[in-house]
Amino acid sequence: MAPTKQVKGTGRAQSGKSKKKKTTLRYMIDCTHPVEDGIMDVANFEKYLHERIKVEGKTNNFGTAVALERNKNKITLTSEIPFSKRYLKYLTKKYLKKNNLRDWLRVVASTKEAFELRYFQINQDEEEEEGDE
Repeated sequence: MAPTKQVKGTGRAQSGKSKKKKTTLRYMIDCTHPVEDGIMDVANFEKYLHERIKVEGKTNNFGTAVALERNKNKITLTSEIPFSKRYLKYLTKKYLKKNNLRDWLRVVASTKEAFELRYFQINQDEEEEEGDE
């Protein structure tokens, strides 16, 4: 019978997988300008987001991982699981398109964690071109 080799470990004790830090993501959407002008309702937008946001591939699956809050004209999304800022922008654009506001409003990242709904800037070039003719 051949002697069996004993395999030694690397000297480190495996105490389980390393735990990742829980990161809380906070994204904010500022709807101040369109709400003040009366062309958009923040409560309706919040309801739309609540119905459409998917968590783990399912809608209406917020649980304790994702929270949606409204403060006057701002909506804040707080998530303890990975959540894409781009997905929030996508849903905002879908809402604007559904309510025929996409022609007047655009979604702009004002900071790293926030979006802002702004009006398109209409250039004065059109008036200048008409004056030249």
